[in-house]
Amino acid sequence: MNLQELVLATRSVRRFRENKSLSPDTLRGLADLARRTASAGNFQPLRYVLSVDAATNARIFARLVWAAYLKDWPGPQPGERPAGYVVVCADREKASHAQVDAGIACQTMLLAARAEGIGGCMLGALDREGLRADLDIPETVDILYVLALGEPAEEVVLEPMPQDGSVQYWRDAQEVHHVPKRGLGEVVLAEYGPEKVEKR
Repeated sequence: MNLQELVLATRSVRRFRENKSLSPDTLRGLADLARRTASAGNFQPLRYVLSVDAATNARIFARLVWAAYLKDWPGPQPGERPAGYVVVCADREKASHAQVDAGIACQTMLLAARAEGIGGCMLGALDREGLRADLDIPETVDILYVLALGEPAEEVVLEPMPQDGSVQYWRDAQEVHHVPKRGLGEVVLAEYGPEKVEKR
């Protein structure tokens, strides 16, 4: 698929085919790609913890908060949980612009994963100190995000923003996940360029 198709296909997936394992090399490849992306000031503060181990995955999963808008859904059930995780951290001494780097790195990894048929979700709602203890992450780094990864087990579609402006995603009776997006006219504040000239 081309870049536009890849971007449109890279949606947040929250249910996976847990029995479809990921290889350690797959996660190492994502981290290797991320380390070569742009970095503010070229400080390169990001550090990664990679897991495809079932026991470690269970510890990571227990520290995550899933889909805040779906009030009656506690998160993926056994059998539909992620097959792997990338915990995105930042060296505290080099972390002045780490959030910029993290956004670039996470989107790059999610796009690369989707190109390989892997779905993912970037999670920022998590118990960071619990996760630090579980994974023995040193105090010298901050835990920023967790990428949950695996073969997708749900369909995600984009919808026009409703008239009431609600940004909340929802699931329909067929369990399809719907995500409202603002239209182009709402996000482009101004356009400057040559005036269009009609050919006569």
